[in-house]
Amino acid sequence: MARIRDVWINWFEGEENGYNVCPFQEWTSEDRIEVLEQAEIVKVTERLFDFIENRMEDIPEELLHEVYQKSVLRKNMTKITLDYCFVMFDGERALAIDTLGYQTPIRKSRLTTKQERLTKEIMESHSEKKKCFDLSFDPPPKEYHILSPHPKYMVGLTRKERQLKQLLFMALDQLQTSGTSAETRYWYTEWNPAGYEEVQMNEKEEVWDRLFDEVKHGWSDSHYDLCQKMIKGQPFFEKIWNMHHEEEVK
Repeated sequence: MARIRDVWINWFEGEENGYNVCPFQEWTSEDRIEVLEQAEIVKVTERLFDFIENRMEDIPEELLHEVYQKSVLRKNMTKITLDYCFVMFDGERALAIDTLGYQTPIRKSRLTTKQERLTKEIMESHSEKKKCFDLSFDPPPKEYHILSPHPKYMVGLTRKERQLKQLLFMALDQLQTSGTSAETRYWYTEWNPAGYEEVQMNEKEEVWDRLFDEVKHGWSDSHYDLCQKMIKGQPFFEKIWNMHHEEEVK
């Protein structure tokens, strides 16, 4: 058996996209770090790693059976055995998973740089003994949408930028659903004042498509300003905005 001890864990719960499971370099003092006294390491194919990292679908039963109650959480002075918790490794990448007793990867965490290196060393020493788990089927391509953006729209962004961009997308989704043509043209003009005359005669969907097409790539001061303006006066969105800024201040 291949196990790693004293694993620092920063769980991200309910994340279906791997870009929201922050690397160690992006952990903050406000994150709740836990320690796994020991964790079972399982070797998986790149395909299975991608599947578990970027979806909230059932993990193969054979893998769950392999790791059942083999990982232990240290909490204060007590030790808690976790039903389906493990570190998966595909030869290069490592990711900790906890299903909270279910069959889906409810919680996910990156490892520290040191523990990623140690995981690789442990697995290389067990390479001939360890079974490599894979999917028994070819999953259909993952469908992305405005509330679950494609990874290409998050490339190169910091943790805060990714969070605010997803908030901006939420505001844009609301605008598409319930905004009027006049409101959509207004927000496009806020984003691109030079395009004011061009959109005055366009239908709502055409203007919205143009706005989304222009903001979906990258992150800039203009993205930041548009997001701040669009969420103003909306308590739910403002709460998310303030939460991210409080984290930055702390």
